[in-house]
Amino acid sequence: MTASPVVLVAGSLHHDIMIETDHLPRPDETAVGRRWYPKFGGKGGNQAIAAARAGASARMVGAVGQDDFGLFLRATLDRAGVDHRFVATLPDHGSGMSVALTLPDGNYAATIVSGANLALDPATLADPALWQDVALLLLQNEVPEAVNLAAAAAARQRGLPVLLNAAPARPLPEALRSAVTVLIVNAVEAAMMGAGDVQDLPSAARAAGHLARPGQAIIVTAGGHGLALVGADGATLALPASPVTVISTHGAGDCFCGTLAAELARGADLPAACRSASLRAAAHVAGWQI
Repeated sequence: MTASPVVLVAGSLHHDIMIETDHLPRPDETAVGRRWYPKFGGKGGNQAIAAARAGASARMVGAVGQDDFGLFLRATLDRAGVDHRFVATLPDHGSGMSVALTLPDGNYAATIVSGANLALDPATLADPALWQDVALLLLQNEVPEAVNLAAAAAARQRGLPVLLNAAPARPLPEALRSAVTVLIVNAVEAAMMGAGDVQDLPSAARAAGHLARPGQAIIVTAGGHGLALVGADGATLALPASPVTVISTHGAGDCFCGTLAAELARGADLPAACRSASLRAAAHVAGWQI
């Protein structure tokens, strides 16, 4: 562990367009929203900023287009103190973006257009400077599988832990699954991986047990119910969520993952890191700034 350990995030960057509306439109319906606003997004970018806000040194590897969206994404990373020297600007691709509809109860639905994120070159992960002072690697599923495989292999060659937030859900190749130190999934992703429906803490614990492997920790998050953990040693933890008034659930999972990575990079054990990350995610859902 270095004096200033770095959380390295390899992942997506999206310019989000947020729309507040009373309901999701049905097919052929034009729904009327109340307001819209731009927001920094992409699971990779969100998690890098969450790690920085949780006190870690955060470094981002990703890709944006040579456009106004790309400038916005870089400027936001810069303001948050995230090292974005390894974010490529690709002139032949538009930046990633999404449109998210936010409902009055705080739930949301979104559609993403990945753009430059899908053109990120796995060879970027071979740069030795990228790995200077890195304590752990954090991945998600919004960049090509080849990028995650290259990143995980480079991290394991250096003896570094690999955290994978397997979102959105997609089949995981064995080479990636076996390289992961901590696998993080939500209820939907757990079900899509064959772990059954997750509707509460007991079912989250069953799902975590189903997905568990020797030597690999599994975290199943269950939204407002909390999370279930099976550690690499088989130890279990069921952690209820902090009761808060929901303002918006958008980005809560990314807040959790980034904070978890920051806590682990500072040397916390996994149960303690889960507790800290859960508290920050609850604060995020409630609209608090901590």
